[in-house]
Amino acid sequence: MDPDTLSGLRALVDGHRIRILARLASRPADPESLATELRLPVHVVRKQLEVLVHAGLAEARTDRPGTFGARLDRVGGLGRELASLEREAAGPEGAWPHDGESLADTLARLAPTPEEAKTLRSYLVDGRLVTIPAQHAKRQIVLRFLLERVFTEDRDYPEKEVNQRLALFHPDVASLRRSLYDDRYVDREAGLYRRRPGDPQATG
Repeated sequence: MDPDTLSGLRALVDGHRIRILARLASRPADPESLATELRLPVHVVRKQLEVLVHAGLAEARTDRPGTFGARLDRVGGLGRELASLEREAAGPEGAWPHDGESLADTLARLAPTPEEAKTLRSYLVDGRLVTIPAQHAKRQIVLRFLLERVFTEDRDYPEKEVNQRLALFHPDVASLRRSLYDDRYVDREAGLYRRRPGDPQATG
């Protein structure tokens, strides 16, 4: 694994940095505003921003001095590169069951309706979410897709691993993880997540 990929991956596994990057993905902000919004000490925010900038995931905005913004191109590139490395390195025993699966293949396996397939295509670009749908019905379609791509095995997933996997699709892993739990796609206990059996939408 090259140093840039390793540096980016290390930056994405920290909870504070993920929250900061997810916030910056929506719009630039200065450290003081971030500290207030995320309820973190300013010195912690500044330290984590340094790590994100060093990893190439965030940058100081020259058009707005004192503010920082997310480098979504770098985040997306890191996700694609990591997925490629995992497909090459993982053997039959270690590979995610659906790693390397194209969007078209995933759609075929999930057998969505034409409207659901259209929604996924509109929100996914190169396998990553452009944005998280605000509309409930569309968000459910995206969550079902993520469920198939992230929780591929019948086992417990530590929150750190869930964050790593969700980060391959969108930097706001906290919102995605919370939605998967709130909408009853996964169970959570003592920091461990597990895919719920059956169809969560069938049980309301």
